[in-house]
Amino acid sequence: MRLSWTQPEDLAAHALAAARLDGLDVSALEAELTAAGGSLDAPVNGATPVPASRELREVAARITDAATAMPRPSALREREPDRWEAMGLHPAPIAVRAGLSERLRGAWLGRAVGCLIGKPVEKIPREGIRAIAQSTGRWPLRGYFTEQGLDREVAERWPWNRRSRPTSLDGVIDGMPEDDDLNFAVLALVAQERARAAGAAVTTEGVAQLWLEQLPAGRVFTAERIAYRNLLAGDEPAVAAERGNPFVDWIGAMIRTDAYGWAHPGDLGTAARLAVADARLTHRRAGVHGAAFMAGAAAAAVAGATTGDAVAAGLQCVPEQSRLADAVRFGRDLAASDLDDEAALDELHRAYGHLHWVHVLNNAALLAFAALRGHDDFARGVGLAVAGGWDTDSVGASVGSLLGAAGGVPQELAAPIRGVYRTTLAGFDGIAFDELAARTLALTEEAA
Repeated sequence: MRLSWTQPEDLAAHALAAARLDGLDVSALEAELTAAGGSLDAPVNGATPVPASRELREVAARITDAATAMPRPSALREREPDRWEAMGLHPAPIAVRAGLSERLRGAWLGRAVGCLIGKPVEKIPREGIRAIAQSTGRWPLRGYFTEQGLDREVAERWPWNRRSRPTSLDGVIDGMPEDDDLNFAVLALVAQERARAAGAAVTTEGVAQLWLEQLPAGRVFTAERIAYRNLLAGDEPAVAAERGNPFVDWIGAMIRTDAYGWAHPGDLGTAARLAVADARLTHRRAGVHGAAFMAGAAAAAVAGATTGDAVAAGLQCVPEQSRLADAVRFGRDLAASDLDDEAALDELHRAYGHLHWVHVLNNAALLAFAALRGHDDFARGVGLAVAGGWDTDSVGASVGSLLGAAGGVPQELAAPIRGVYRTTLAGFDGIAFDELAARTLALTEEAA
């Protein structure tokens, strides 16, 4: 068995790619890796199928450490501070409208349904997603995928995500199956409950302790898996993100922070500050900004803001000059353009298609576009998030969270998950989303 996202021979290529994106010259390290028989092509799906030799692994491990430890350009660090205090932001609070309880329920359900719609096509590119949906008569995409009517040639060319296929297709769904996009929302809820009970704030250290106690290591990926490994090796939580981690600008932190916004409706600053504390366990720069953006947008959405105002609120929670802000504005402007959906997605891919499908920048741009084009049409917004073809379940979940808070989830999409979540998180298997929403509401009442 090959455990993805941890093999040195694969991490090295990702580390070099990340360094190049940050403007660093890594040509000497590239030459060293290729001379040892390594590849500069970062694997798309986490792990190459054949184990490397011991010699290559040793070289690749050194290169990963060297590339990730290289000081980033001062201009980038100044443009993208990733500590909340250093960001110097003071987002204005938003008044909370009546109906908070129902919006919290819609946000939890929306995150689950959006994730589940995108789950079977995770790692399938945009053209494959379209081919599958067209073959089964479900294009444009507005709901769950099905195998009924799927052409054999299409199925062979674009195989489902086999890990999630048995539980995520129309007709076989029976409750919400486990996914990191929901596990982290639950853990963010627990982190806040623990901190509130102790009369303290959520901290990076507290999140690390919670993970080690309640989160199975096999349920984390990319930056989260590297940080988890570093914690077990003895690194302190404040620096666990920094050793041998090429994924600090990827999407992982952005999928973890909705619940900080849900528990602080309208309080954008507190939501974003807590999200940054959580995100810094695993990410830096754009990865942290993605977390702050999503927490701020979620806080606005459950307060009763429109989707447009929620996206604007999220932008208030990240440095204006950051790449994450640029990506969100790009998606926002595309949503407002005269381009039809397919032409707009073409533009997104022209601008950000060079990035890995789990990077935060391309997915944040897609998130903003899909949420704003969807506006008050949950099925359309989530369908666009998935049809965009990057991190389909994660962007589907994030868009579902915002649109579910704004207008609820259509009954035909909510019914198959039966209001329950199946998870390996201790004490939460089979928990009702209504209970999760009630516990979130309790946090808002205690804060008030």
